[in-house]
Amino acid sequence: MSQGSQSLHGYTQQRGLGADRNPQQGVMAGEVGEGPLTRAIESQTSRLPSDFWLMAAGGSIAASLAYKMSGDDHKALFIGQWAPTFLILGLYNKMVKQHGS
Repeated sequence: MSQGSQSLHGYTQQRGLGADRNPQQGVMAGEVGEGPLTRAIESQTSRLPSDFWLMAAGGSIAASLAYKMSGDDHKALFIGQWAPTFLILGLYNKMVKQHGS
């Protein structure tokens, strides 16, 4: 182990951060699990394919470009700002699918 990783390992043990996960709950000892609303939302959104979020972002960009070319700058800016949100939702969806809640 390198000096930096030894220091971090000692810190996590000292602070109780190196505790084992409880396999039934999927959370660290001392952590609070997800609430029922979060679990319900994640179970519904996990049904959407990951491509959906990428296509939504691309559609937002295309619609924004169309509005910009037609001269409606306010709509172009409003719709263009949806793209990062769709991409972040896609990342969240992917993480939930891979790691669970």
